[in-house]
Amino acid sequence: MHTVLSADGTRIAYDRSGSGPALVYVTGALCDRSTGAPLAALLAPYFTVFTYDRRGRGDSGDAAPYQVDREVEDLAAVIAEAGGAAAVYGMSSGAALALRAAAQGVAITRLALFEPPYSPDDADRLARARSYETELTELLSAGRRGDAVALFMTTVGLPAELIGRMRGAPMWPALETLAPTLAYDAAVMGNGSTGGALPAELAAKVGVPVLVADGGASPVWMRDMARRLAAALPEGRHRTLEDQTHDVDPQVLAPVLREFLSDPT
Repeated sequence: MHTVLSADGTRIAYDRSGSGPALVYVTGALCDRSTGAPLAALLAPYFTVFTYDRRGRGDSGDAAPYQVDREVEDLAAVIAEAGGAAAVYGMSSGAALALRAAAQGVAITRLALFEPPYSPDDADRLARARSYETELTELLSAGRRGDAVALFMTTVGLPAELIGRMRGAPMWPALETLAPTLAYDAAVMGNGSTGGALPAELAAKVGVPVLVADGGASPVWMRDMARRLAAALPEGRHRTLEDQTHDVDPQVLAPVLREFLSDPT
């Protein structure tokens, strides 16, 4: 494990593996840097892969009050540690964070995103995203971390029976530890401010090649949002990984990332 200080003094922990051009992996909700280890191992023969704990997770520090721009600075600090510029892969809400960083001019050379879960332009879906952030904030303020995790899982479509079984599993305490960062992901997605709508104006500011990928077995709305985001990017490309879901197989994803992120054009 290595650490780097972000602009506000928060210590950010990261792992580095492999050799070659720098590639930084930005994880999604309820994930820490260990989540990226299987994919990093597959990419390490071709890239120097940096997997890091976003603030409030794993071995990284935190600072109140939370602001999305601090997370952008965290990613910038890791990229500076990686040599000053890097390709970036973002997963789910981590994809939304990476997109924001690229739009703000962080030194990202190429950007690959997998299924950033922006809300469709449907009044009900936008309202539900806002309600989710409100309820999540209330649960976390009351110290009900387990209920906050359950709310997130319900929102992403897990059945109540499965969530009930998970609450008794050995992994649950670790998820509760990460629960406060669910509010960070909601802020990154803009749930409270825009209902999580696709940020077309932000996307238009991204000046590097971007691949937006989705899974062929993922929900139709999520695949549609991936296509729409790719279309909103000045240098956007879209690709569907057949038979994949949001829980994408690293063995399927790795060669796609290698091909795109190694492309000099």
